[in-house]
Amino acid sequence: MKFEHTEDRRMLADSLGRYLREQYGFEVRDRISKSDTGYSVQAWNQIAEIGAIGALFSEADGGFGGSGFDIAVVFEQLGRALVVEPVLGALLVGRAIAEAGSDAQRERIGDLIAGTVKAAFAHAEPASGYELARVATRAERQGAGWVIDGAKAVVAHAQAADLLLVSARTSGAEDDEAGISLFLVPADASGVSMRGYPTIDGGRAAEVVLDKVEVGADALLGEAGAAFATIEHAVDAGLVALCAESLGAMDAAKDATLEYLRTRKQFGVPIGSFQALQHRMADMLLEVEQARSAVINAASALDGTDRVARERALSAGKVTADRVGTLVAEESIQLHGGIGMTWELPLAHYAKRLVMIGHQLGDEDFHLARFIALGRDPAAAAAA
Repeated sequence: MKFEHTEDRRMLADSLGRYLREQYGFEVRDRISKSDTGYSVQAWNQIAEIGAIGALFSEADGGFGGSGFDIAVVFEQLGRALVVEPVLGALLVGRAIAEAGSDAQRERIGDLIAGTVKAAFAHAEPASGYELARVATRAERQGAGWVIDGAKAVVAHAQAADLLLVSARTSGAEDDEAGISLFLVPADASGVSMRGYPTIDGGRAAEVVLDKVEVGADALLGEAGAAFATIEHAVDAGLVALCAESLGAMDAAKDATLEYLRTRKQFGVPIGSFQALQHRMADMLLEVEQARSAVINAASALDGTDRVARERALSAGKVTADRVGTLVAEESIQLHGGIGMTWELPLAHYAKRLVMIGHQLGDEDFHLARFIALGRDPAAAAAA
């Protein structure tokens, strides 16, 4: 199958890529990642102005894209530049609001697209692993509103967020798909506390505690107890984004390694002329192209109506991206030799980001088991 992006997507990729190459070089990115906030207001506003966030949402939601390929185009460029700004949070929260929000709540998507509001998806918990249905945080009715108690783990850019999308159980057992609800919670709400920390890839995350957090009835996103499908919908978009980001990082690491093999000399000749290294580089190139095909397949499947086919394609894409990402990280460093481990070289940071992507929204083992379970018995996927 021959695949080519539309002219609009190519223009977006060119504009975003040019900005990142010219104004978001490695030194700039390194300085931003080491800052107290972990992101740059200027870079965030510029990314929004270029239209990168708007491309993640449909015209009906105030954007101008919203398909799997639109998401892939944006995140592939972000991956190439190791962007640390909270674009993934905007995607996850915005897609959930678009799926289940009221008219008033959907107006918040415009704020996300404009970059005036930063959001974080507070769903994972210390004991949940990667299972979307395992939610121990509780929400109880209090008058017309709700009271939320619980803890969320590794919430990316939580401290920078203005808005948290929090999952909480309003009924059912801890691992039931039914009984989960979603709430839009101001990050500065009374009872919300955070312990922030840097992650190994240059990003920031936080442990979030919700201690008797009171929210109004208008904070509930969609129907009480019926949020699992919305969470899955948002995470599906996030999986496409992570696979594409991983591909962008792979391409950058691959290009840097190829350039090093062409310029580094030993015994008076470029080390790229050594047959053993040529074979390893050729294997890596083939694997990256396999990952590219998996991203295309996942992006195409995101807009499909058959849930089983969609979820299997997304899990397959994540399995491939994680496997190849680990391979590219290891091979790139080994082909560089000792210098590949130094902090001063961007390659080490690409390797760390590829490893970190492998643990976001489910790792290779989790998605491989899920892919198998969906193929054998769709109902068994929840237990995978």
